[in-house]
Amino acid sequence: MSMRKLSSLAATVLASAVFVMSGSTLAQDAKSWPSNTISIVSGFPGGAATDLYARKLGAELNKEFGVPIISDNRPGAGGNIASSLVAQAKPDGYTFLLGTAGTHAINPALYSKLQFDVVKDFSRIALLGTLPNILLINPEKHPEIKTCQDLIAAARKAPGKLNYASTGNGASGHLAGAQFAAASKTSYVHIPYKGQGPAMTALLSGEVDFFFNQSSPSLGAIQSGKVRALAVTSAQRVTVLPDVPTAAEACNLPGFQSTTWYGLFGPADLPADIQNRMSKAVLKAIHTDSFEQWLVSQAIQPIKDGSPEAFRRTQLADMKTWAQIVKDSGAHVD
Repeated sequence: MSMRKLSSLAATVLASAVFVMSGSTLAQDAKSWPSNTISIVSGFPGGAATDLYARKLGAELNKEFGVPIISDNRPGAGGNIASSLVAQAKPDGYTFLLGTAGTHAINPALYSKLQFDVVKDFSRIALLGTLPNILLINPEKHPEIKTCQDLIAAARKAPGKLNYASTGNGASGHLAGAQFAAASKTSYVHIPYKGQGPAMTALLSGEVDFFFNQSSPSLGAIQSGKVRALAVTSAQRVTVLPDVPTAAEACNLPGFQSTTWYGLFGPADLPADIQNRMSKAVLKAIHTDSFEQWLVSQAIQPIKDGSPEAFRRTQLADMKTWAQIVKDSGAHVD
């Protein structure tokens, strides 16, 4: 046998041995899991709704596993920085991602190139809840606009004159605005900001006319009277805001919906035992009465079936839905 063939054979044997050893190490790690700190990564700033959820969930999982659970915020690129980090993480059960419909259903259609596959490079742990956007307006800037119908009437009188904020190009609030414009046959100027904080500041300062913001971070401003909530984009009213009608009701747009979700992901190739244990622990935590009450207080709708299988079906279906909405809106990020 030639030296070249011997070298090739040796390399193959070595690679196989490394693969077996790696698989064996993961199997051993799975038996002792968890023994170290678990990180729940999210792609948005500290204090964002995802951070609050990660901290709340982490506190419950700490009771279950007895190890520290930390919220690790890695904002940037619409959540893609955090997603890329988790996609490339060692699948040992110590790094998870609190992803969203934005990161794992909208971004594949929005970004021309991603460094990861939102389906193949992740394992699904649990679907964590759904949440609508809320149509907000500054009552000081627009005291005459008291209802969604008033907003539509104002837009029809002055096409393209009103503007609205979003947390970024292709974010759920941007796309909700595009859906709203199309459904109501009106036109608006979209102004993207870098996150919820700057967008809300723009609304409060009168820099923009309205804002489709996620429900959870909107509650304080609504309850203080700083903003007026004209409609929620879910099929039903939000329990914590019973007087705020749905867009279908308030805007006379039958069937109008624009909701998103949170979900917990792990890296691909996560050992089945770790995935199953983590999934059971998460589902147990989020279905307690106290946790569901907290979700409702944050305007997050609890999930009846958050299993990995149901989560996968939801993600795949939403990828198709949002791809069409992104296409219709013309949103695109390089």
